[in-house]
Amino acid sequence: MFRSLSPIKKAYIAGFLDGDGSIYARAKPNPTYRYGFQIALYIVLFQSTKDGKQFNKLCTAIGYGKIRERNDGMLECVINKINDIKEFLGCVRSFVVLKKRQVELMLKIIESKERVKNKRDFQLLLDLIDSYRDLNYSKLRIKRVLTP
Repeated sequence: MFRSLSPIKKAYIAGFLDGDGSIYARAKPNPTYRYGFQIALYIVLFQSTKDGKQFNKLCTAIGYGKIRERNDGMLECVINKINDIKEFLGCVRSFVVLKKRQVELMLKIIESKERVKNKRDFQLLLDLIDSYRDLNYSKLRIKRVLTP
């Protein structure tokens, strides 16, 4: 559905992402996963509940993700499925201005995640994910290293 939108609508959505969106990846410690971390990728669009009707129309047009209402009066449209993220970024990539580096890094992380075959590959993936802290505001500033 999103692919079929006009270039003008894709550009508008890219501008919305630039201004009221976030692109990030997390490596959450989880001992049940093969290398001890769960990789979570996200694109999130934000809007006040005051503009909920228009925001719902926008998110419906995008066709990916789920809308949730936060306790602070904000709505979020969260896209966290890898194929949806790849397709979404592929459609807005040429229009994004402010978050161009985050888009490129996310696509690189997805590519790297798909190529993980061993611990060394996974550490390279963790290093890419940790590099988001240089592009985004991050409360957590630790470097993740796999134990030998």
